Amino acid sequence: MNQVHSAVVAEARVESVPTADALVLDSRVPGAPAGCCVLVADCVPLLLASRDGSLTAAVHAGRRGMLDGVVTATIESLQRSGVDPADLWAAVGPSICGSCYEVPDHMRTLSAQREPACASRTSWGTPGLDVAAGVLAQLERVGVGHVSAGRWCTYEDSRFYSFRRDGVTGRLAGVVLPR
Repeated sequence: MNQVHSAVVAEARVESVPTADALVLDSRVPGAPAGCCVLVADCVPLLLASRDGSLTAAVHAGRRGMLDGVVTATIESLQRSGVDPADLWAAVGPSICGSCYEVPDHMRTLSAQREPACASRTSWGTPGLDVAAGVLAQLERVGVGHVSAGRWCTYEDSRFYSFRRDGVTGRLAGVVLPR
């Protein structure tokens, strides 16, 4: 998918590359792709799967997308396909943490008004955002039953790509395959 920091959710198809920040794959559809992925450097990669593994999703949750509702929009899309959020499995991958993601005070204030869980302070005492905390709060609010979050920081851990740390960087891929 062409990721643009939005709340747009698209259906994964072999014949197209949508402009979106979440792909939903239904392996019950004939000719469905073999899997879907999300590419990130500091944003939150979120992978979702139904209990039986027939429905999966890959979500790019950056600050704007998380605040605009990409997580809940993806869960709603899966619900329309018949999945109960309590039967979803979610994996939250490496992203920049709230101790390292420095933002202007007005941005933190506006962000916290929309998602209180994302407000933070950096380790050096300036305003910050914890996008992963926002994603986790949203997963909890919509009732996702099984959540695994590694809480690795891409800025602190040199094993991961970080645009904030390095300026120009590569991308991490989060891949989910249907069963």
